[in-house]
Amino acid sequence: MSRFGSTRTAYLLVWTFLLVNLVIVETMFAHPAAPARNTLGSIGRFLGLHLGFVMALQVLLIARLPYLERRIGMDKLTNWHRWTGFAVFWLVLLHPTFVLLGFAELGRTSVFAVVADLAAQTPVLLGMIAAGLVGVMAVTSVRAARRRLSYEAWHAVHLVVYVMLLLVVIHQVYEGSSFNAGTLTRFYWWGLWACAIIALLTNRLVVPLVRNARHQLRVVAVVPETDQAVSVYVGGHGLQRLRTRPGQFFWWRFPGHNTWWQVNPWSLSAAPDGRTLRLTAKAIGTTSAGLRQLPVGTRVYAEGPYGALTTVRRTRRDALLIAGGIGITPIRALLEDPDLTGDIVVLYRARTPGEAVLLGELRDLAHRRGARLHLLTGRTSRENQPFSAAGLRGLVPDIAERDVYMCGPAPMADAVLSSLRALRVPAHQRHIEAFRLAV
Repeated sequence: MSRFGSTRTAYLLVWTFLLVNLVIVETMFAHPAAPARNTLGSIGRFLGLHLGFVMALQVLLIARLPYLERRIGMDKLTNWHRWTGFAVFWLVLLHPTFVLLGFAELGRTSVFAVVADLAAQTPVLLGMIAAGLVGVMAVTSVRAARRRLSYEAWHAVHLVVYVMLLLVVIHQVYEGSSFNAGTLTRFYWWGLWACAIIALLTNRLVVPLVRNARHQLRVVAVVPETDQAVSVYVGGHGLQRLRTRPGQFFWWRFPGHNTWWQVNPWSLSAAPDGRTLRLTAKAIGTTSAGLRQLPVGTRVYAEGPYGALTTVRRTRRDALLIAGGIGITPIRALLEDPDLTGDIVVLYRARTPGEAVLLGELRDLAHRRGARLHLLTGRTSRENQPFSAAGLRGLVPDIAERDVYMCGPAPMADAVLSSLRALRVPAHQRHIEAFRLAV
């Protein structure tokens, strides 16, 4: 199977999974254990069933399933996770609203009286707490709030997702009559949730623990690159067994130097050689700014490798590599990949030449690989729009005949993607990883 075919198969499996499960959920709603006593209650049950399914889907998305992550990419999965999260928020808002209105209509009383009565029941109270936690996560995920929160603070807030999941499962066990209408219904519903939770625990806890125990990662060197950027070299046992590819990233923790919940996704800035892994970060948040003070010998806990920004997804002979700011790190590693052959063009966007991290290494690699490197500096303006459709066509006239790899800030990624669509670069030739927040 071709690399393009493998990605297409992954998308087909995702859509098949969604459609099959939605059909089952609709069937469960059409054949309840007991009919709803009024229309409002029926709507509440309908929303509750879909809320339970969407939450299970969200658990699968944050489980970082290797099959999907390697074929679809973390950027796309993170985007799905974000929109699924907002779907969960609205369902969490609407499901209890209609349930409460239904009970209020039946009892001919106020919604507030119903709330007080139901809150006295522990399973319902736990569901209310879970709904509140979903609200907190949704509010902190709004773009305006994300801009005011450091990545470390945002990630710490979103750790409550695990508490919320526990409360949701307890709520479903005691209050989910639709999930327990019959043997087949129970088998399907709890099988779905069991698979989601097992996937989450396996990929987010068990596999990382085993790998870190096996490889015993430690900091072997810390090298300042610029006033704002630093490279950290990590060594360990049998690193070749990780099967890391240039362009991928890890989630990094430094126990003993930072608190345990501080974790950051940083790409490898050099092709893995089986002896060390190198990450390069810019001082943006608390953790990245503190990397300069990492003592040699510090224990490292890493989850990964992740990322589909690799030559595995390549479909054309020639390639265009685009980087913005510290997004140069996976692009620089890709440029070192021997599987990246053909004619190569690199576009590196930085505000000034002095802020262009790893520029000397890039120039050396470009010279050795026969690649063309364009350093694009200055503020974006009407006269300086290198990533507009016209700008890209001017720099790379045959862009539609190339695989395009891009890593950088989300606004830049959106602009590049819009231009690539305008230039009719096929979707299977576009490989983009943006700086988006992920749990």
